[in-house]
Amino acid sequence: MLGKKLRWWIIGLVMLGTILNYLTRSIMGVAAPTFMAELHISTEQYSWITSGFQLGIMLQPVAGYILDVIGLKSGLALFAAAWGLITMVHGVATGWLGLAGLRSLLGFAEGTAHPGALKVIAEWFPARERGFAGGVYNIGASLGSVLAPLLVAGAVWVWDWRGAFVVAGVLALIWAAAWRHYYYSPELHPAISPEEKAEIIDGQESYLQAVPGRPPIGQLLRRRNLWGIALPRFLADPTWGTLTLWMPLYLTTVRHFDLGQIAMFAGLPFIAADLGCLFGPFIVFRLQKRGISLINARRGAYTLGAVMMTGMMFVGQVDSAVAAVALLCLGGFAHQTLSVTCITMASDLFPRNEVGTAAGIAGTMANLGVLLFSLAIGHFVERIGYGPFFVALGVLDLFAATLLWTLVRAPEPAPAKDAETA
Repeated sequence: MLGKKLRWWIIGLVMLGTILNYLTRSIMGVAAPTFMAELHISTEQYSWITSGFQLGIMLQPVAGYILDVIGLKSGLALFAAAWGLITMVHGVATGWLGLAGLRSLLGFAEGTAHPGALKVIAEWFPARERGFAGGVYNIGASLGSVLAPLLVAGAVWVWDWRGAFVVAGVLALIWAAAWRHYYYSPELHPAISPEEKAEIIDGQESYLQAVPGRPPIGQLLRRRNLWGIALPRFLADPTWGTLTLWMPLYLTTVRHFDLGQIAMFAGLPFIAADLGCLFGPFIVFRLQKRGISLINARRGAYTLGAVMMTGMMFVGQVDSAVAAVALLCLGGFAHQTLSVTCITMASDLFPRNEVGTAAGIAGTMANLGVLLFSLAIGHFVERIGYGPFFVALGVLDLFAATLLWTLVRAPEPAPAKDAETA
């Protein structure tokens, strides 16, 4: 039916799910100035609301393990339906404690986004296509954050901020039903051709083939490659947390944007991030064309993104709001350049039956970084302002790049047919 295009249709469905995943989680940051005033929530209380989500999503290893055990078809449908229902319940919250509890539940349900997507990539894509497949699905993270300001502004105009949560939750339920109906593994998909199935299998490194049994969590925790991607994500992801959870509040309180300006400008860093999702894999491709190995090419792309991230140091120092938004756009572009590179490495380093668990553990470290950074902003921002936090974001990825080069070890050389462009 779809022939060779089938796997790209599937990653498009994954991207749509990622859009809705990040839309539901990004609404909170955009609606914050409105609901904080209505519900009399302080900045520090808001930091605890955001921390609830991070605590929940830190259970990613559990979510990833469940996906590894029960499979993608039922697993992602179940978790997506759960996050849709939880998002809708946000619309009846009356205080910060209720919102914090709901965010914790939402975080756990949404923790399947990256582990699930990486399992799809590991199952469906040969080595030469995994990088761009990772970039495509990660575009969904940025697009979801782009749509959140528009959805909140529209909901406030038609109803109030609560309506945005209801609409996003209904969309997630629709996607869950679509995923349950349409997704199959390559071995079971009724539309896959023998040629495409052979291309997928032949194009995957032999050391990434699944082995029988459940993921060996104890062994995973002792592998340096796991920490080689988990620690860089711990240092890098506070940037994304700041953009999604704190940027709208920063633009409102410091740059004095109104809701209309938030709707127009708060999405721009995420549009830039979309470009970064494709720029990272492009850099990997170009480096591999020059004879650099896949793992070193990914590390090179990450390092380039880390260098570009230093522009974030000046967001709080420029007088012009336009210049501040431009630097935030640079930060979004640079972050996704390096983030999609590091996230995709889980599918380069771990067998198919371990990818979900490994990605979940790395995701836990990433969200621990967001949690600690968000709590620090909530506790200190009213005393020292946002400037020092932007400086920190500008330098953390340089340390992360050092760890990526130091800790990650390339697996045993694959056959020549596996050493193709990523």
